[in-house]
Amino acid sequence: MSAIASTELVRQQNSLRMLSALRRHGNLSHTDLAELTGLSSGTVSAITAELERSQLIHRSEQQAASGRGRPRVLFQPNSGFGYVAVVVISSDAVQYSLVDFTGRLMDRFGEGRSSTSSDVFAREILNGLVRLAGRSKIAPGDILHVSISSKGLVDPATATLVWSPVLGSGHVDFRTVLAPHFRAQIYLYNETLLVADALWRQRRESAGESASLAALSLGHSIGLGVARGIGEGKAEVTAPNFGHMLHVPGGALCRCGARGCVEAYCGFYGILRAAFEVPTNTIPAKFVPLPEVEKIAASARAGNRMAVLAFRQAGLALGSGLSRLFSLYGPMPIIVTGPGTRFLDLISASMREGMEQTSVVRMGGLPQITIEPDEQTLVFDGHMGLALSRLDGDIVMSGMAVPQIS
Repeated sequence: MSAIASTELVRQQNSLRMLSALRRHGNLSHTDLAELTGLSSGTVSAITAELERSQLIHRSEQQAASGRGRPRVLFQPNSGFGYVAVVVISSDAVQYSLVDFTGRLMDRFGEGRSSTSSDVFAREILNGLVRLAGRSKIAPGDILHVSISSKGLVDPATATLVWSPVLGSGHVDFRTVLAPHFRAQIYLYNETLLVADALWRQRRESAGESASLAALSLGHSIGLGVARGIGEGKAEVTAPNFGHMLHVPGGALCRCGARGCVEAYCGFYGILRAAFEVPTNTIPAKFVPLPEVEKIAASARAGNRMAVLAFRQAGLALGSGLSRLFSLYGPMPIIVTGPGTRFLDLISASMREGMEQTSVVRMGGLPQITIEPDEQTLVFDGHMGLALSRLDGDIVMSGMAVPQIS
């Protein structure tokens, strides 16, 4: 790398550190910024001047409490510079959120899902985003970043939904659909990857921890996100296809069309099928209302044999799958999220039994398991953590003039 390119990269990284600090902490003075970022006073002055010229931040003055002396200059992100739209696709609904450049939530609404056609569904997402902009009286072009998440298989490189529980294998190419109507960058994530990213960031900021963790999502679908600390306050976050990993060769039919997947035993439809002794080759229900699963859980807690067995099979499938994860990456804390957390009392014993099938757990002990029932907040926090940092990067790296710093 040439000296010029290296210097430019350092300038861009410093600008990103300043924007991140301002967004996290609000009004900050020149001295505050230097302390939080570790940058020199001269660097802070040069970067704030350039960020102001680019209208990414603005300044205000705070008069001293005594009323004497020069006012204190404070910097803030420019809330109106641009906006982030967040689209969360779930099994039965779509939620739309609009966030300004400071990270403040401006608007949110949800709509039920009805279409199982990928083309129709893509148009519904487009219409929802146009409506989101209109509700806050901003132009679609003011949205600079669209962050979308879904359960299932996603191709982040092309922002294409490859397979989902409701649409099946009907592909949705979000960039092709949305790009003609928005100048925004379009990103697509697996939902449980966002949960793992949010949890890892929370732990890093609250306790300074940067070790690995796994987020296990229980519900209509089964998801897994893995965040592995790689040093320097960074993590590699992935979403392996855990729910559709093979559990029993030739086993129960899964929604993906394969047989014997983990999800076919511990997704809500798998529990329903086992509890009512429905043949395992029966086509799974696309969506099982939570109250129906709660009825099965109540029956299991009352001692019904088939209901107990259904949850036991679910726990064994989960534990067996996690044991393979530990064999590959070593033990790590498990944070369980999603609506299925309310049934953990019925599956925890067999889940531990499944995990103990690997020597890593037998020799090293069971991992710590905690519950985070508010999955939707974690999904949104994951969107924000990635969306705002990527938006800043897109702006800074795409040609914002960064000051010469000696």
